[in-house]
Amino acid sequence: MTEKPVIMFGGKGGVGKTTCAGATALHYAKKGLDTLVISTDPTPSLSDIFEIDGKQKKPVQVLQNLHLAELGLDEVKDMWNRKFGRDVYEIFSALVAIEYEAFVDFITSILPGLREEFMVDYIKGLTRSGSYQKIVWDTAPLGQTFDLLRAPSMIGEHLKPAPKIYSKLLLGKRSKRPIMEIIKEWAELSNEDIAFLKRDVEYNLVVIPEALSVRQLEGIFAEFSQNRLPINRLIINNVIKTVDSGFLRTKQEQQEGYIKIIHDRSGGRPVVELPRFPYEIKGIGRLEEIMEALF
Repeated sequence: MTEKPVIMFGGKGGVGKTTCAGATALHYAKKGLDTLVISTDPTPSLSDIFEIDGKQKKPVQVLQNLHLAELGLDEVKDMWNRKFGRDVYEIFSALVAIEYEAFVDFITSILPGLREEFMVDYIKGLTRSGSYQKIVWDTAPLGQTFDLLRAPSMIGEHLKPAPKIYSKLLLGKRSKRPIMEIIKEWAELSNEDIAFLKRDVEYNLVVIPEALSVRQLEGIFAEFSQNRLPINRLIINNVIKTVDSGFLRTKQEQQEGYIKIIHDRSGGRPVVELPRFPYEIKGIGRLEEIMEALF
């Protein structure tokens, strides 16, 4: 199978998505590929794991061939401004007296999937630009990730009644483009993003051998199937390999049952088991250990 340019890591909060993403990005950078590791988690920890000053302007160079970026609300607002912000503001300001900055805050917080839509579109743009040979994508916790995956279709649903609503709307002389033209472009953007998610992204699901993580598996598989997106690989994190106490022996025996269930439900997908380490994973040296276990 041909490798895809974007590798996404998803899973519930706290399972080790960011660690796996960082180690994977390190792997490709060491192979000589220009690599970007990027987080779309509202509370990102990539900078922390790589021990980079989170206040530095992104993307920041971590190593040769490796750059790091964290995509937050400010970046989303900037994307909105560059794509449709002023044009759509013309429509709303014809009906409601609202300042532009307040409008941007409002629209990016309430319109279904907008924040996620622009994140998908941003990563699509990075992929098409050819600036990086490999993009490793650390996503938000699973519920928000599904919002992100559903974002293009959600935007499409939002736009269906738009022609009926806006076609009769009388705009002021400030409007530079017909509203129907803006709506058409927005719909095209949504369709392009769906195609990008299906064509160019490899999906890695990170789980841990615990009851809740195992119970969620079938629902996760169903969500991906509903969106017609494959899960390309399962990563079981925090697997106890070394036992030197009664406590760890008990935990290992408990994990073995969950690990078997995960393998049984994998549906033939590749499964990688990452050992549990006795220390926090921070810094290049520790990430290299994860990299070796993953690859």
